[in-house]
Amino acid sequence: MATRPGPVDLRTYVDADEVLARGRALRSELPASAHDHRAAGPDRPDVLDYIADSNVGRLADLTPLRIGRMTLSPFAFFRGAAGLMAADFAGTPDSGLQAQLCGDAHAANFGLYGTPDGQIVMDINDFDETIPGPWEWDLKRLSASLVLAGRVGGVSEQGCRDAAQDAVKSYRKTMRTLAEAPFLRSWSALSDASILDKVKADALLDDFDEASKKALRNTSEKVVARWTEHLEDHTTGIRRHRFVTDPPILTRVDAITADRVTAGLNDYVDTLRESRRNLISRFAVSDVAFRIVGTGSVGLRSYVALLHGNRSEDLVLQIKQAKQSALAPYVQAETPRHEGKRIVRGARMVQSETDILLGWTTIDGLPYIVRQFRNLKGDIDPTSLKRSLLDDYGRLAGALLARAHARSLDPRLLAGYFEDGKALDRDIGSFAVRYADQTERDHSELVAAVAAGAIEAADG
Repeated sequence: MATRPGPVDLRTYVDADEVLARGRALRSELPASAHDHRAAGPDRPDVLDYIADSNVGRLADLTPLRIGRMTLSPFAFFRGAAGLMAADFAGTPDSGLQAQLCGDAHAANFGLYGTPDGQIVMDINDFDETIPGPWEWDLKRLSASLVLAGRVGGVSEQGCRDAAQDAVKSYRKTMRTLAEAPFLRSWSALSDASILDKVKADALLDDFDEASKKALRNTSEKVVARWTEHLEDHTTGIRRHRFVTDPPILTRVDAITADRVTAGLNDYVDTLRESRRNLISRFAVSDVAFRIVGTGSVGLRSYVALLHGNRSEDLVLQIKQAKQSALAPYVQAETPRHEGKRIVRGARMVQSETDILLGWTTIDGLPYIVRQFRNLKGDIDPTSLKRSLLDDYGRLAGALLARAHARSLDPRLLAGYFEDGKALDRDIGSFAVRYADQTERDHSELVAAVAAGAIEAADG
């Protein structure tokens, strides 16, 4: 297991050139060519065995839906197979430098969301698999996902490879820029639309603006308007809302479950910062429902809670089960006492702005995270982008990933490692194409098993 970080020493100053030199020394030990390695690991599990293992602990009646979503395309399969890629990464060369990983840094896990003051930023937005590990793993997963997304969207092979390589180039250049910036400035850099100009992704501006407009409409008020009905307490005259079911996506829960979820929310309040505890304590739960989310998360227990606020105000929270990170068996990291806390701490470490109501709790002995549901969220679908836009998206995502990693890994170390690092773009790009080919084979194996009746899949 990895040891805890050492104590902070504010008496000793380490010169920037000394840190850069440490990074340069690593390059002699691990050349760029080492990153152009095989796709499938020698100890990777069989595809169907992996899926069966990853379904353990999920609700059995929902696992066919998860399988159905994974069969839609190789990119969809990839989204649900972070653990399989981690098994393939085990034993591959790395520089020995660790960052707080997203753990599932595929192209669709970068999105828009709102800051506490209502501004729209773009960043990594999924941390279910977050864990300390080799920075290379996130970057290679991002690069491979761009190839897969491009293939789904009909982009040429050269266009897919270019997008993967440009993500690596942008990661390198951004890390070098952050290494030269004042610490306080680099900490929250590159979060708003100005990043498009900085990483030469201006062609995405229209897509960014459209996604931003959608995000601004994605509020609790909109959820309430679409998914709830009015109820009036004739004794008090108070009008409140209740979720309207939409099976199988949104379903009611029994009174016992609703009470346990509400009790979990009471406990969750203690995981917030003091001022935010005061904020959430002014609300009261009106209703609880079960809601299916995502691809990799299908089958996990996931609830939405409707809270009544000031007069006609409503707030919707998501309470989502937290499993062990799919990367945990393959990295040296401490075993967390609470998987929800692991996710929250990872998000707080990595994101430039974090949901002010993000926290964790325990319900019926299982760990959960709690966050605002659809908090001004939006996205740019990477599978819908043409070649030139996919290239820009790769540069955008690569820059965001670099900024995220620089929160936990000194960017000066990587800047030293990356000097004259153009070969790294090519070598990780080659790996990305090779891994995309492997994922297509894995996807075909799953599709064939479904067609043969060996595994059940459902639409939805």
